[in-house]
Amino acid sequence: MQRPLYQVKAEFFRMLGHPVRIRVLELLQDGPVSVRDLLTDIDIEPSNLSQQLAVLRRSGIVVSIREGTTVSYALAGGDVAELLRAARRILTELLAGQSALLADLQNAER
Repeated sequence: MQRPLYQVKAEFFRMLGHPVRIRVLELLQDGPVSVRDLLTDIDIEPSNLSQQLAVLRRSGIVVSIREGTTVSYALAGGDVAELLRAARRILTELLAGQSALLADLQNAER
């Protein structure tokens, strides 16, 4: 039996639901990044990064690239970068609305 699309989408978003995975995807938006550079930029234990990269790789949204002894990761397609940009736009709108609400509340107290 085929799973409904909404269930598959929910699983996809659940897979994205980890701060390290989101940070990795953000860092990969401009092109491949070595594991060494990811470790420097994210500042986590290598084993934790390895686990998160494995989740992203299994999902098919990142690919690994080996050049000699250096392993880098890259986005498998540009749609993930667009998804992150869309999330940023949505969050910007939500936070702007919250700022306006906060200002209204503060003005009402005066």
